[in-house]
Amino acid sequence: MAAISPENEHPVKAFGWAARDTSGVLSPFNFSRRATGEKDVRLKVLYCGICHTDLHCARNDWGFSTYPLVPGHEIAGVVTEVGSKVTKCKVGDKVGVGCFVGSCGSCDDCSNDLENYCTKFILTYPGVYHDGTPTYGGYSDIMVADEHFVICFPENMPLDSGAPLLCAGITVYSPMKYYGLNKPGSHLGVVGLGGLGHVAVKFAKAFGLKVTVISTSPSKKEEALKHLGADSFLVSKDPDQMKAAVGTMDGIIDTVSAFHPIMPLIDLLRSHGKLIMVGAPEKPLELPVFPLLMGRKMVAGSGAGGLKETQEMIEFAAKHKITADIEVIPMDYVNKAMERLSKGDVKYRFVIDVANTLTAA
Repeated sequence: MAAISPENEHPVKAFGWAARDTSGVLSPFNFSRRATGEKDVRLKVLYCGICHTDLHCARNDWGFSTYPLVPGHEIAGVVTEVGSKVTKCKVGDKVGVGCFVGSCGSCDDCSNDLENYCTKFILTYPGVYHDGTPTYGGYSDIMVADEHFVICFPENMPLDSGAPLLCAGITVYSPMKYYGLNKPGSHLGVVGLGGLGHVAVKFAKAFGLKVTVISTSPSKKEEALKHLGADSFLVSKDPDQMKAAVGTMDGIIDTVSAFHPIMPLIDLLRSHGKLIMVGAPEKPLELPVFPLLMGRKMVAGSGAGGLKETQEMIEFAAKHKITADIEVIPMDYVNKAMERLSKGDVKYRFVIDVANTLTAA
């Protein structure tokens, strides 16, 4: 029996840009979305952030991508239709969809608002939905999701610079809260000043922390201190600077997705300090155990956040006027943007102006 084409899987026609193979090159793509179910929210996509995950998945760097693949899990738009049992939002509301569109709903993690750790969570892309059809992300004109997985934007939160908070924001906010790295007066290190790192600095300052940015790039010092409000800056390749900061930090959020040594970071921690990994290097990192023993230090990980916490995060961000620093681009610039992202050439997040630049081929 012939496979059903993406355009005919569902009744609602949709249009976006998709990667077709491991080259990761994106091009116009006709597909379809499901009809709006009784608990579904349909939205017109206005903006979609470009996350490093989009690049990894488009190229199948992690080995689980399926094609055709429509990336995008920092989705912001306006509600155009709601199902009969939807109570969270109404037509015209500003909403977003982040990294997940489904989970089992009954395991311990789901019961504790940690859908992101459900073993059966469904990625916004590239996943398989409950009905067996593939999920497609936000580089597209419309989106439909169960209301549970929809985030309501506060009125004063802009959709373009707020969209990246649905991934980058919650990915740094969640570990700060969970690991107690949000206590005023604490000293937090932030490794890497990219899409996640620059938002981590903003959240940390809003929590009342002393913040040190740790980077391989001396050129980012002025930006970190003057624009983002960090208290100090460490060049991780400078042994004298690193030695002077040994044992001074209560915690570190490591946002770097490239292979890098973590021993120098562990040394920066005070006794009982915590190094939290939120970047996702393709190759395993080396973990030296002896320095952990000598200071009862911790190396841990954290991945995104549950829906309740994501809503909490976006409201906290709105209250403290935290948004991502973005470069808004047209849809047809996306492949160039991916090239630039792979070289770290963006301050600090590309956001696609979907509504104004996505046009049918």
